Amino acid sequence: MNSKSIKKRILVTGGTATVGDAMQNLVSDYPEYEFFFVGSKDCNLLDLSAVKSFLVKNRIDSIIHLAAISGGIELSIKHPATLLRDNILMNINVLEAARLCEIKKVVMTLSTGMYPTKVAYPIKEEYIHDGEPHPSNYSYAFAKRLVEPMIRAYRTEYNLSVVGVVPNGILGPRSNFNTKSSTMVPALIRRFYENKDKQSKITIWGDGSPLREITSAKDIARACLWCLDNYDDPQILHIGTIEEFSVKEFAHLVADILGIDKERLEFDTSKPKGQLRKNTDNSRFTELSKFKYTPIKEALKETIEYFCKYYKEKGKLRL
Repeated sequence: MNSKSIKKRILVTGGTATVGDAMQNLVSDYPEYEFFFVGSKDCNLLDLSAVKSFLVKNRIDSIIHLAAISGGIELSIKHPATLLRDNILMNINVLEAARLCEIKKVVMTLSTGMYPTKVAYPIKEEYIHDGEPHPSNYSYAFAKRLVEPMIRAYRTEYNLSVVGVVPNGILGPRSNFNTKSSTMVPALIRRFYENKDKQSKITIWGDGSPLREITSAKDIARACLWCLDNYDDPQILHIGTIEEFSVKEFAHLVADILGIDKERLEFDTSKPKGQLRKNTDNSRFTELSKFKYTPIKEALKETIEYFCKYYKEKGKLRL
């Protein structure tokens, strides 16, 4: 076989979740790659030996590590130890296995939820260790922060080509719509849909004021693939959009798309509302990549239409 026709073999962890699913839909755009999309049932990332065995068996060249244990405020408050433990174990196992198996390139994902609450805006990548994260999400935040020194350490001691990318909020058809662990927008979509034909009030946690940047899953997938091909530096990169809406604005957008009277919406100010704002500076990434983002209203409409179409079809949604 001609060496030029040999495809690079790419492991994508979290391959059945939101960004992984979006990346699966991009496979035809990257004919030079052979992708291996894995979920927790395919490879236990909490077990180093299992990760090593998968890499060896499938002759993996590079890794895009999307997998994480994450969710909304309720999950973060109730299960801080689980979020801290499992995310750190997965991240270190992926890097150790990559080192031991001499993987050529690793893309690690962090989160804008890791940044300090008291920080200058827009948030720059170098602010990562400048203070305490929001108390509602501290364990997940610290687990994600640790990825940055992991990258520097593995590059320095083992010369491992590993880079870090920082998505913000992510939205796509395979978002997690589980009532106990979903993030804000997927939670709104499911709750509104299940109550759209009723007359009762629909309650939303907080006062609706927090601002959020949310990026189309397919854009995050494309950004990760760009970094795999084009970026090799210890400096982490913000890869999400800087388009920003308040929780109230997102609620109104979802209501409009589903045909729900906005007068039915009420905000429960006795419930935690989360961090007020965490808008980011993505100029490092966009100047390098010339990346163009999908408007969030377009991503939201696509996600809601998919949700409505497959709500009653088992396995099509993460419920």
